[in-house]
Amino acid sequence: MYRYFVSAVCGIFISISSFAQETGPDVILKEISENNRQLKAYQSFIASQNLSNRTENNLQDPQVSAFYLPFGEHETDDYYEYQISQRFEFPTVYGARGKRIAKQKDLLELEYKSLRQEVLLEAKLQLLELQNLQQREEIENERVAQAKQVYDQIQRLYDAEQIGILELNKARIAWLQQQFEIDQIEISIRNTLMELQQLNGGNPIQEEQIRFFDDSEIADLQMLWEEKLSGDAEIQMLNSQQAVAEQQVKLEKNKILPDLTIGYNYQGVNSSNYSGFLGGLSIPLWNSNNKVKAAKANLGYTQDNTRAKTAEFYTRFQENYQQYQLLKRKYEEYRETFDDLKSEELLFKAYNLGEFSFLDYYREVEFYREAYNNMLEMQKELFQLKAALLKHQL
Repeated sequence: MYRYFVSAVCGIFISISSFAQETGPDVILKEISENNRQLKAYQSFIASQNLSNRTENNLQDPQVSAFYLPFGEHETDDYYEYQISQRFEFPTVYGARGKRIAKQKDLLELEYKSLRQEVLLEAKLQLLELQNLQQREEIENERVAQAKQVYDQIQRLYDAEQIGILELNKARIAWLQQQFEIDQIEISIRNTLMELQQLNGGNPIQEEQIRFFDDSEIADLQMLWEEKLSGDAEIQMLNSQQAVAEQQVKLEKNKILPDLTIGYNYQGVNSSNYSGFLGGLSIPLWNSNNKVKAAKANLGYTQDNTRAKTAEFYTRFQENYQQYQLLKRKYEEYRETFDDLKSEELLFKAYNLGEFSFLDYYREVEFYREAYNNMLEMQKELFQLKAALLKHQL
């Protein structure tokens, strides 16, 4: 019996643990990546674009020609002829174009990955916004309860004719202001949940699903940049565009080679006929003029653009990283200070002991509450900046 009881308890804990894992932010982001309408639409676009690119490597349609010449002055039978021919580019052209099509496919996949990272980053920022609102809601509920307790005390003093109506009204206004803060936060929570629902393809996300993000350390600047180079789709797209341009140069060089034609010809006149095979090639004098030069010029532009954009990304990355480190230090100083002071709790105790008048208490507590709200905003900004730095991991 004891064994069964232990097994049941263990099963409950495992279920709770699984539930916690299944409702974390990573699972929500995974759900959004599967349901987002923009991502689904782009997947359809990729499929159509890949098929369209593949058609560029199709053979030309075979050509059938027929001649029947019954008119004119002639003593023999009518002349007739038919011909079947197939024209195609030099075989190496198809191989070069096929490689370019493969690289275009890789580029499209990176474009999708880049869009996915942007969508998931937006979703993560919304989740962080929701996390901040949940924290504020919890704190504001405590402040409303505290303001109500103060108001009730002032009401009793007013009923006992120990204070005037002005002090009672101020206490009531302070209580109403705290309630208004709660209402504003609840509206913001609903709006944020609607934004998340839109990102999730119209599927609702329950507020209870959100779990707090951990504030783990990030790697040093150079290590994180190396990781970003290999994981950030926006940066990888630059290299992929350069690879497509390089392959286009190779394709244009192969297209200088002549096109080939093979076929079958039949001629018949005066009860006689002739048949046999035909072959031919084009002389590439005009069609390929300047195309290799144009492809090389485009490659040069792509290489320069890759270097310029990568340098721009690195500069912006350094700025964000330094801003994150500065903000993290300031936030930790704020948090340690508030953890040590417990100012609101001490002020409330002092007020209950009669060491502060209501006006003095309210003035002091407003100062600390504003500072604490600023700390929560700093925490949100810190987490959002970290999310942007780690976008490549999404």
